[in-house]
Amino acid sequence: MESQKEARTLQEPVERPPGASRSQTPKDKERQEGSAVPAAAALGAEGDDTSADGLWELPVEPAERRPECSRCSRPQKVCLCPFLPAHPLPISTHLYIIQHPAEENKVLRTVPLLAACLPQDKCKVKIGRRFSEERDPELSTVCRKSGTLILYPGAEAANLEEFILDSPVYPSTIIIIDGTWSQAKDIFYKNSLFRHPKQVQLKTSISSQYVIRMQPTNRCLSTLECAAVALSILEKNNYIQETLLRPLQALCSFQLQHGAQIRLSKEHLLKNGLYPKPMPKNKRKLRKMELLMNSVKI
Repeated sequence: MESQKEARTLQEPVERPPGASRSQTPKDKERQEGSAVPAAAALGAEGDDTSADGLWELPVEPAERRPECSRCSRPQKVCLCPFLPAHPLPISTHLYIIQHPAEENKVLRTVPLLAACLPQDKCKVKIGRRFSEERDPELSTVCRKSGTLILYPGAEAANLEEFILDSPVYPSTIIIIDGTWSQAKDIFYKNSLFRHPKQVQLKTSISSQYVIRMQPTNRCLSTLECAAVALSILEKNNYIQETLLRPLQALCSFQLQHGAQIRLSKEHLLKNGLYPKPMPKNKRKLRKMELLMNSVKI
């Protein structure tokens, strides 16, 4: 009954055809009522299309970024400056961060926190994927110096702690690549400049405290953590590591209190049958997964 009332209501505005008789049979009336519904629907659809077309002409306003702290680069409402050292740490080692462009705009990046703890003349961040002597003469000169190291866990990498004991020239500069593991690998192998410095790696048993971002293995560290461990070794000062890790711990604690979850490593999830995604069909990626499950270094 309700559908028939709706049909009659929709049919009322429709004009009667010329010459049509006022007296109609029930079948004629049903036909006329039935034909009125699609006509009204068509009018409504046409109106919707017109209004939708108008939406495309509206100007798009860019999203406003929250005001950021000039020191820690965090939004002012969640500034982490109280967890930074009152003054930049006095270090003698020069640190170069080679940052993949994709890392520059990530919200929970650690490099700004690292740079905020160190003197500006001791910590330099260079953003890009390709570097050469022509594009960056300064970096080229640094890479060719005998006292420069690059932190990259390749096959030829030496243990940093052991290397500084036997090295005739004490290292004065260390280069760290900031990005995902695949991004770091791409930057290292496609820039011949980074083959000049001595490769070193960290042999440490500490687990990453950057628990709000998934790592490939339990032994992987964030860029800030790598710098903290490396600088404490080169400067022979454990206080450096403690100081640099403090803002990272505060960042993770704040995020966890406001809805973030602890992200276990991919290695842990695979070993315990908790990995949520299907195994890749690509043979190379599948092989990497198998190595992670067997705790083989990749």
